[in-house]
Amino acid sequence: MKVTRQVVARKLAAHLHGRLSQSELVDWAERAMMDAEFADEDIGQLADIVGRLGLADVAEFGLRWEDCKRLLRQLGYKAHVDVVAA
Repeated sequence: MKVTRQVVARKLAAHLHGRLSQSELVDWAERAMMDAEFADEDIGQLADIVGRLGLADVAEFGLRWEDCKRLLRQLGYKAHVDVVAA
């Protein structure tokens, strides 16, 4: 699996939209750290971000909205919230 900025941003977006649970995001990040090939031009930054996501299930690290916004910004994306009637 090739990990790029787009792949990581899609995983974070899926988590924020409720399509990927935190435990699924952590599992993906842990597998990516062990088995994935990171895009050469972004290897350091991607490894840092994916490594951070892999720790999201540890109480001291967690994964808050502010963390997601910051990580997406580092990837070149901007997060925003839409509130709609249920």
